[in-house]
Amino acid sequence: MSLNAAKKKHFRSIGHNLNPVVMVADKGLTEGVVEETMRALNDHELIKVKFAIGDRDARQQLISQLLSATNSDLIQTIGKIALIFKPAKKPNPTLSNLLRVQ
Repeated sequence: MSLNAAKKKHFRSIGHNLNPVVMVADKGLTEGVVEETMRALNDHELIKVKFAIGDRDARQQLISQLLSATNSDLIQTIGKIALIFKPAKKPNPTLSNLLRVQ
């Protein structure tokens, strides 16, 4: 999905108040991490993922791998936090970070 600059800016403003719901640590992208990320994206559509990896290049590579594994879009990275988005097929108004804010 191609996101324009205005949509990304809107998502960044929503993401500012979110806390990370998934954490990727030393073991990298395990099957459990990918599954939990997919579950969180299906529920919330817009989530933060924390990468507890010190090496910047390794962190960027893991972010790219997670995006391709979940078929999601990167909105923004700040330090060790990535804000990612994937539209839900049937968003739940009580869980979706996008619907709750509007």
